[in-house]
Amino acid sequence: MAKENHIAVMEIDDQNSITTDQINTPKFSVNVLQLLKSAQMQHGLRFGDYVRYRRYCTARLRRLYKSLKFTHGRGKYTKRAIAVSTVTEVRFLHLVLYTAERAWSHAMEKKTLPDGPNARQRSYLIGRLRKAVRWATLFQELCAIKGDSRTSLEAEAYASYMKGNLLFEQDQHWDIALKCFKSARAVYEELGKYGDLENQVLCRERVEELEPSIRYCLHKIGESNLQTSELVHIGEMEGPALDLFKAKLEAAMAEARSQQAASMTEFYWLGQRFPISNAKTRVSILKAQELEKDINGPAADSLPAEKKLVLFDKIFSAYNDARSYIRNDLVTTGNSEKMKDDLSGLDKAIGAILGQRTIERNQLLVKIAKSKLSKIHVDKNEKMTKPEELVRLYDLLLQNTADLSDLVSSGRDRKPEEVAFSEECELKSSVFRAERCFYLAKSYSLAGKRTEAYVLYCKARSLADTALKKLQSSNNADEVMIKELKMLYDECRSNSCIEHATGIMEENKAPENLSKKMSSISLTGNDKKMDKLLLEKLDSYESVVGDPATKSIPRIEVFPPTFQAVPRNPIVIDLAYNAIDFPSLENRMKKDKKGFISRLWR
Repeated sequence: MAKENHIAVMEIDDQNSITTDQINTPKFSVNVLQLLKSAQMQHGLRFGDYVRYRRYCTARLRRLYKSLKFTHGRGKYTKRAIAVSTVTEVRFLHLVLYTAERAWSHAMEKKTLPDGPNARQRSYLIGRLRKAVRWATLFQELCAIKGDSRTSLEAEAYASYMKGNLLFEQDQHWDIALKCFKSARAVYEELGKYGDLENQVLCRERVEELEPSIRYCLHKIGESNLQTSELVHIGEMEGPALDLFKAKLEAAMAEARSQQAASMTEFYWLGQRFPISNAKTRVSILKAQELEKDINGPAADSLPAEKKLVLFDKIFSAYNDARSYIRNDLVTTGNSEKMKDDLSGLDKAIGAILGQRTIERNQLLVKIAKSKLSKIHVDKNEKMTKPEELVRLYDLLLQNTADLSDLVSSGRDRKPEEVAFSEECELKSSVFRAERCFYLAKSYSLAGKRTEAYVLYCKARSLADTALKKLQSSNNADEVMIKELKMLYDECRSNSCIEHATGIMEENKAPENLSKKMSSISLTGNDKKMDKLLLEKLDSYESVVGDPATKSIPRIEVFPPTFQAVPRNPIVIDLAYNAIDFPSLENRMKKDKKGFISRLWR
């Protein structure tokens, strides 16, 4: 009875089951996991693009059908079944495998829609997964007869994985889905002990990708002590095999948040309480607060910086969703002034928290940039930070603090908590200004401009001293910030002394260096890589000869000079001559006298 139920659950058509009384033929070998992993990573699944991967599978199947001459008729479609006798070469196994992959990718395409699949799309999704299970089962049966032992094992693991996906999506028979996932994991664990290094790595990755699905099935069965709020930590890996699990996990977390949001009626910020009436707003705020616990919790120090940046992006998305719901409520609310004031205050509070998280994220970016700036040896692929990048980040921080202070200061009746918060923003702004001035001086120092760098270091030391005095006099002094400011003050003082000494040394050597560079001035200018010639930069303030950053030899002018077009004298055409009507001069002309005989010849 259990066997019949299992067959009913799988919904696999076994009417044309393949018998094993076939003639022994040469065994084919297909490295299933390596073949699929390579195709998935090269055709879209590296970025979660299932549409591109499905199109690749369709094109691949078209090429296989044509090359094998296994088409289904030119005019009328006539289905040609694939049996054991049909499989005469390994490409027939590829044909079955890519058909299963096409159906699976089509289902995942519907699963990963932005707003999730609706009822009709979900029904279509289940149908695609059933089709993938049928083709994966056929692939397993064909490989059991036509493939070698390793290919048969991989095909069995692939079919078990597809069956587990179907049951996982149907939200039923979790015990059977658990058996399928465990069976696939056992096969990949065994295969990971043999073969080349690449195959072992792929098998271990697949085992790690199957682990969250197995733990989720145990949780649904009730054999795990894992809480629903803790499930998010078991899906932190990346991979195509985890997309179905992550979608299911997000649905479970959304359901848990909805239940928790029912008890959340108010939002607290700076001693004020704002009522929340919209359930979607409550869910979005709860989602953001859960993510904030991961960043500010006890395990935050062990989180890598890249993971924290991803969490910040999710927090921004959740709070922006909450603000959009609040503003929609503002549009649709009636004439109740109290309700409008509450919604406006809640929108202001969420905006202020967004500003705080933006400052924290930019401070994290500053920390990452400083770590790359102070490194002596960095990886070849890792880009080293320039001081100008830190100057840009501190510009962003100054803008963030100014925006946050303006937001909190806006309003008619300011409470003491808001005044204290504005003063805290101003204090942070003074610290950021000192840091920005320090790295601006460092950029001038690297450019060889000693005077500017010395002045900026002195200015940064003055700003750091002022900010330090403000911090020490405040009630809520941050010890970490005070320590950093003291270090900044000392660095500004030492760097200013270094710049002063270096500037004096360069000034003493300036005449000697100038004479050397003057002696190296070249008259010719035939170098294609050189800068502008000296005669072209006569209006420039800085001297090319005394500039330490100049690597090329200064040149005066191109010699010999190039040929230039010289204008010639213009051709004058007298156009008035033809328009002048001259008087007749025949009466003044001398007439020839002719004799008698010449008159006869007229």
